[in-house]
Formats: sequence, structure tokens, C-alpha cells
Amino acid sequence: MALKSPPVLLGLLGRLSRRSFSTSKALASTPVTVRDALKQAIDEEMERDDKVFVLGEEVAQYDGAYKVTRGLWKKYGDKRVIDTPITEIGFAGIAVGAAFGGLKPICEFMTFNFSMQAIDHIINSAAKTFYMSAGAIPVPIVFRGPNGVAAGVGAQHSQCFGAWYGNCPGLKVLMPYSAEDAKGLLKAAIRDPDPVVFLEDELMYGVPFPMSDEAMSADFVLPIGKAKIERPGSHITLVCAGKATDTALQAANELAGNGIECEVINLRSIRPLDFDTIAQSVAKTHHLVTVEQGWPQSGIGAEICARVMESSAFFELDAPVWRVTGVDVPMPYTRSLEGLAVPRAPDVVAAVTAVLGNKIVEPIRQ
Repeated sequence: MALKSPPVLLGLLGRLSRRSFSTSKALASTPVTVRDALKQAIDEEMERDDKVFVLGEEVAQYDGAYKVTRGLWKKYGDKRVIDTPITEIGFAGIAVGAAFGGLKPICEFMTFNFSMQAIDHIINSAAKTFYMSAGAIPVPIVFRGPNGVAAGVGAQHSQCFGAWYGNCPGLKVLMPYSAEDAKGLLKAAIRDPDPVVFLEDELMYGVPFPMSDEAMSADFVLPIGKAKIERPGSHITLVCAGKATDTALQAANELAGNGIECEVINLRSIRPLDFDTIAQSVAKTHHLVTVEQGWPQSGIGAEICARVMESSAFFELDAPVWRVTGVDVPMPYTRSLEGLAVPRAPDVVAAVTAVLGNKIVEPIRQ
């Protein structure tokens, strides 16, 4: 197992811009960080249902490696907020067994990179059991934790697993962007009878978003499998999820200054995928660019491209679809190279310019 780094990145999380505020349709209310929105969701669901409990490394007395579970151990005690040894395969197996028994575990991985230690339980035990039991054994479990690009922690701590888990039938895979996404989707995941992989972005934890009064309510739940149009537009569709949504919105703001209006679709859900919203947008804009932090081969964007090709949406296109992805290499440790390995707003601007000009020669990032 890779050596686990302490959460030294907490001080870096606030570096992201608060530009996302202008894109939210929610009426002004309380600014809430993604981290605190996740905690609200867990706290409210634990209070609502005594079958819900949390387990993972440092989730209890240390308040969580990224402080998502801050204060929950003091409130709910040892039986419902459980510190585990450093053995993902061990505590993931315990969590799946608890779900078989009718409990509703929230299994936190300190980073989803370490979920590779537990992938046998996630796929073979959790995802397949309901089907293989002919519906006799539901598996109401949430696997959650930081996913995707981090900062200065090397290749084995900086990877997006959206495409990996999105490939598996039996799993629901969610990737929130904003605080409202985080709270509403996590509450839906905890209540869902199926296993859910909940991929949070490490670099988004400390970013505040305005939350409406509705979202601050304990009754706020978002539907699984429904995308959100973060920014309406008429010239080109940008499809993204998680932190890639922030990248797409940056690019859309810049392109708007040049008279190009991008429709930015925040997927929220990787599996099930809301292709209807994508197809409706393509029918309006006739151009499509996908944006993701993961690798290009067999990625989320590749799946969207395939679905476009296999549907009537293909006939709406005036130019080929273009994918903007992470570079097809393990994440470099060196800061200068790390910044070049992930999609940036200028990459999206260049892709949009090429697609609208029908000047596609080769992918921007490979």
C-alpha cells in the first residue's frame, strides 16, 4: 500500500477562485464550502436514520483527513463513527457485510486512489450481489472520498476514477461540483438502496458556494441521474463533471467576451448518465466538447462521444465532437509538469475555437 500523506493540502484548498458564484441559479443565501455541505448531508442522514453510520481511516477522533466528518464522533459516538485500521480491503469488506445485514454504511476512503485496495469488495461484493441474488439482497452502501487531481502528491494520489467505476453495472457513480451538488447528491446516495460511488474533488473541499434556503433544509435531496445546466448558451455545448465544471465555466466566461455563448452541462451523475440533457443541448447548439480530468482512453468523454454516434444526436452536429482531458501519462510530481497534465481553461477555449471553426486536425491533449 502506498504511504499515506497527512492532509497537508488543506491550506491549498482555498486557492480556487470564487468565480463559480456568478453561475449559480440559487438565490443568495449562506456561503457554504463543499466540505461543510458534505458534513451537513452526513449529519442530517445520521440523525434521520439510525442505520446510517460512518467508517474509515481517521474519520472519528481526528475528524476526518479532510475534516468532512468534523464533530460527528462527539455527537454520535464510537458505534456510529468508527475509526478503522489502514486496510481498505478490510474495512470495505466490513462495510459491505453491514449493508448485507440491513445497515447503511458510509465508507470513506482517504483518497479514492486507495480504493484500489478494496476494488474486489466494491465490484464483486457490492455491485453484483443484488443482481446475483435475484433481488433478495440489496446493498445500501456509499463509498465516498476525495477523487481526481490533487496538488503535489504524485501519480498514486492524483487520479480520477469516474470512468473506472462508471464502467460497472450495479454501481451508481456520482461526481458533485458545487456545495448544493455535494449535499443533495450525498443525501440521495445514502438513501439509495443500491451501492453508490461518490467521487468528491479534493481541490474543491474548501471552495464556498452560495446555498439557497431550500438547499440548507434537511429535506433537500437531488435526483440521481439528472444533469444540471450550469450556464445556458446557444453556440456550443460543454459537458463536464466535478472540478472540470469549474474549468469549463472559466472557459465559458472567457469565450463570452468574444461573443461565443457556451452551454455548460454539469453531469453530476456518471452512472446513470443523463444523455437526454446532452442530446437536447446538442440539438440547440450543434457543437459539443467534453471536459474531464481523467485520461482520454476509455474515458467519460469517450462514452459520451460513442452515445452521440449511436443516436440521432449525431445528425445534429455541424462538426466532430472534441474531448479535452488530462494528458495520457501518470500524474507528474513536479509542479511545473503537474499543471500541464490537467485540462485548463485555455485548452477548452482552444477546443471550442477549433470546433466552431471546423478546424479539427488532432486532439489537443493526448
